Formats: sequence, C-alpha cells, structure tokens
Amino acid sequence: MPESRVRKSTESKKKHKAAAEATPKKVKAPSSRRWVPPTFITVGLLGVAWLIVFYIAGYQIPFMAALGNWNILIGMGGMAAAFGIATLWR
Repeated sequence: MPESRVRKSTESKKKHKAAAEATPKKVKAPSSRRWVPPTFITVGLLGVAWLIVFYIAGYQIPFMAALGNWNILIGMGGMAAAFGIATLWR
C-alpha cells in the first residue's frame, strides 16, 4: 500500500509566508473614469450625425461632396471609436 504524502512542516509554511510578505505590493493609483460615458456617447452620436447629414444633404455640402464615399468611413469610424472608448468604462 502506498504511503500518504508528508505534510509540510510549520517552519516551511512560515518561511513561505515571510517570503511572500517581504515582496513589495504594488498599489494602484486611484483613477477616475467619469469622462468615459460622456465621451463615447458624444463620439458615437457625432458618427451617426455625420452619416445622417451625408445621406440627406452630402452632395450639397462642398467638403462632403469632395470626400465622396469616404464619408461612410468617417461616420463608421466615429462609431467604432465610440465602441473602443466604451471598453475603457469600469
């Protein structure tokens, strides 16, 4: 019949505990993420508004007419950026 495992002695447990306490603990500075919700809502709405303006009157506005279909990328990019910012929210 196999022998059971020998338990660690109290001394080795104390050594391990002392070594763990000797390492400095990293303290995280408190960070405020209150800017995230208003920022991602604003950026997302700007992206949607850009697309709406482009579809309704895009070719009547000179700089939008010059951009052509790049306006779609700009609007979708704004919405994608809003999603990326939203991942920072805690």
